[in-house]
Amino acid sequence: MKIYHGRYNAVTSPKIITGKTHHFDIVVNAIGKNDLLHIFDLADVYHSENMDKLAFELTEKHKIESGNFDNIAMANYSIPTHWGIGKVYKRLIVKISRSTNKSLIDVLPEVYNSWPSRKIEDFNSSIYYESPEYLYQSYLSGDSL
Repeated sequence: MKIYHGRYNAVTSPKIITGKTHHFDIVVNAIGKNDLLHIFDLADVYHSENMDKLAFELTEKHKIESGNFDNIAMANYSIPTHWGIGKVYKRLIVKISRSTNKSLIDVLPEVYNSWPSRKIEDFNSSIYYESPEYLYQSYLSGDSL
């Protein structure tokens, strides 16, 4: 399975057909809050793991089937690195967490299930390049573009 969540551009498990992908919200929702917290607690350990192996184990454990979202193939322009898109999400999640006094783990699925996430994942959209404040205000507005 390729998880094109922008954080890792081609996390591929060999048993699932390449090119069948999901919006990241589906992955976050399938993993669930308790396991997200566990993954978050072990982030410094997982950071040194093989990303392909880790993605395979997570998709197996949470029975995440292949989907049909492929924002890499749909991109007309250069795609951001997984580090770059990860920073966009990190800034937004941290800002919302601090402003609402919610935990990062509570905010993470809210952000990935929000309309700005769909635009961030659309690499033909310009929202990825907007300022962190613009993304934050867009999230707060609750309206789509």
